[in-house]
Amino acid sequence: MILITQPRARPLAGREPPLLEAVAENLDAASAKDRIREEAMKERRIRIGELIPVANIWSLPPVSTERIALFLAPCAADDMLGESYSTAGEHENITICEIFCRALAGLVHKKGGLTDAKTLILAQALMLLEPGLFDT
Repeated sequence: MILITQPRARPLAGREPPLLEAVAENLDAASAKDRIREEAMKERRIRIGELIPVANIWSLPPVSTERIALFLAPCAADDMLGESYSTAGEHENITICEIFCRALAGLVHKKGGLTDAKTLILAQALMLLEPGLFDT
């Protein structure tokens, strides 16, 4: 699974390590599928074709109108087009992390292994949808 780390104010203030996160972005006027393809290309230079819908969830219903569309996307080595980058001026300080399936399963099962909710949901969905990936 391709994840990123990026400095986030609250974890930094709590002196916590950076979160392992799935690639994400606000939608603005774009569709969720279009935006995730753009972000995957921008942050990791990965060409995404098929998107597998996992969930469309409320982030924090009592205080927010934000919904989060979650997708999984298969990719192969030839879908990875080179070094990652961020758009000039964004100063996102993104680090790319390629997590092998066994290590990902370990993070899912370890208390506090994945502390970003969207990433935990996606990892669990991958484990349910493609259990054979975790056999080796």
